[in-house]
Amino acid sequence: MRLKYNHTWVLLTQLLSACHISKDVTTPISSIPSTYRNATGGDTQTIASVTWKQFFPDAQLQDLIDTALANNYDMQLAVKNIEIAAQSLKQAKMSLVPAVTMNVGASSTIPSKNSLNGSLTNQFLGTQHIEDFNANIGLSWEADFWGKVRNRKRGALSEYLQSNEARKAIQTSIVSLVAQGYYNLLMLDEQLDIARKNAALTDSTVRILQLQETAGQVTALATQQAIAQKLTAAQLVPELERAMQVQENTLSVLTGRLPHDIARSKQQEKLQSISFDTGVPAQLLQNRPDVRQAELALTVANSRVGLAKADFYPSLVITATGGVNSFKATNWFNIPASLFGVVAGSLAQPLLQRRSIRTRYEIALLEREKTAITFRQSILQSVSEVSSALVRLEKLDEEYDIATEKVEVSKKATRNAQLLFQNGMANYLEVINAQSNLLQSELVLANLKTAKLSAAADLYRSVGGGWN
Repeated sequence: MRLKYNHTWVLLTQLLSACHISKDVTTPISSIPSTYRNATGGDTQTIASVTWKQFFPDAQLQDLIDTALANNYDMQLAVKNIEIAAQSLKQAKMSLVPAVTMNVGASSTIPSKNSLNGSLTNQFLGTQHIEDFNANIGLSWEADFWGKVRNRKRGALSEYLQSNEARKAIQTSIVSLVAQGYYNLLMLDEQLDIARKNAALTDSTVRILQLQETAGQVTALATQQAIAQKLTAAQLVPELERAMQVQENTLSVLTGRLPHDIARSKQQEKLQSISFDTGVPAQLLQNRPDVRQAELALTVANSRVGLAKADFYPSLVITATGGVNSFKATNWFNIPASLFGVVAGSLAQPLLQRRSIRTRYEIALLEREKTAITFRQSILQSVSEVSSALVRLEKLDEEYDIATEKVEVSKKATRNAQLLFQNGMANYLEVINAQSNLLQSELVLANLKTAKLSAAADLYRSVGGGWN
């Protein structure tokens, strides 16, 4: 009696400790800084809460982004992954429900006349065969003492949420890439206009020098150098047109369409009036989909450790079967005489498989450690991206101001050089140099405009904007 009591006590002790068979690893967020490098303050206001249509007011850009979000193949794949994860979650939710089966069968057995069954059949039934008619419903249920079902459901839910975050991450990337590609097209449009205007400007200089060469006032070298400057500007035209079509093809792929002309504004838009508030790094845990995805991966890893740990413990399975059974078809549904029922319970403890179970458990622990490292890396990467985007915006503002002043000076220098040249107070080299400087400074300014817009789009993505 005492031995039976001890066995019962051991079993109860194991059951009571079931909820603690696996200790979860919490989200490692202690290393998150309080502010970003290059941030002006620690305000919690962030552009991540601004919708992408508010952040990108250009109507044609909005149409392009809408098309990309509807047709992009990466987005379509992400949606299918969500649907797959949803099906897995439905299945996991049903794990606690007993498995129910229904069986209807009939059989006829003719035993050997020389066998015991054959002799008894002939003796008691007066026939040479045995008939059996059976209809039953079976039920099987495994008690979730060790949290297998709970961990399965938790893992499936986290994987479903992960797939949602993956879709959001793809969306933020697409929004940013489409905006940057669109801004690049606007830059190429502006640079093409600059190249054509500069070619026309140098053409007038060439005509003047050709007249002066005919009059013997300048040598052929002067005319040749002016023509070379004109051809430099002219060469940019096909180069920029080529880059423009390549960029349109890239945007077409992002929008899930065949290469085609991209409708766009006639000039580059100014930076939005929205202030570039970045909030604090801790907000990345809620705003950045890729960080959320990495955090949910840790929950999945915790559930897999719990499942692997539960394999060490015995499983209790309860089965029940009930229905009607008869060896004569005429009595098959003779109630209650044909009714039968069976209830059974089994407790299975793995013995010789402990090494393989331990291997799976240790691998699950290592995989969880890898997931925690990946999460830390995602935090580090996201904070770095925001800090880099901030410094790019800050320094591009300084570069843009300098480049704007340089363009104004170059325009004045070009006008003055032409006037002085026409009045014989400057030589042709000064005119050519002034025109060359103007061409380069205007091209650089157009590039910096786009760089600022692209940096703003990248900052918006890096703080987690674009999915709302």
